[in-house]
Amino acid sequence: MSDNNVAPAGYAQLSLFFAVNEAAKALEFYRDVFGAEILVRMEAPDGAIMHAELSLNGVRFQLSEPMPAYGIGAPPAEGNAFTVTLWTADPDDVFARAVAAGATPLSEVADVFSGDRMGVLRCPFGVRWAICRHDRDVPVEEIAAAAAAWASSSS
Repeated sequence: MSDNNVAPAGYAQLSLFFAVNEAAKALEFYRDVFGAEILVRMEAPDGAIMHAELSLNGVRFQLSEPMPAYGIGAPPAEGNAFTVTLWTADPDDVFARAVAAGATPLSEVADVFSGDRMGVLRCPFGVRWAICRHDRDVPVEEIAAAAAAWASSSS
């Protein structure tokens, strides 16, 4: 069986859906800070976001308010089980705008051993974002050795 054309138009075969508290404010943050385009916005009678679809650099993703009755919860107060990576030409600028808009820096923007310039933050809605630009290709063996050295120095 071919996997071509099994996703809706505009979607990749693997896409992201997550829930956040204050999803309406999150839509504005993702639009204003990261440049996302809001494609779909469906509200419940009380104004809560039941479903939204956004496009960020041509990649679609979805979000909503938490819906515990359906097993959909918001990110935990601390940590995350996932990270959303945003590749951008100017990670320093995007990172600074995100922090100015209320994001919490987890690691400042820096050149890292993978050949990327990267900073990690937690947006005001609890999602962990890596803001990155790929600057150079690094052999996987070199990355693995640098990661092992970093891990041993961090323990």
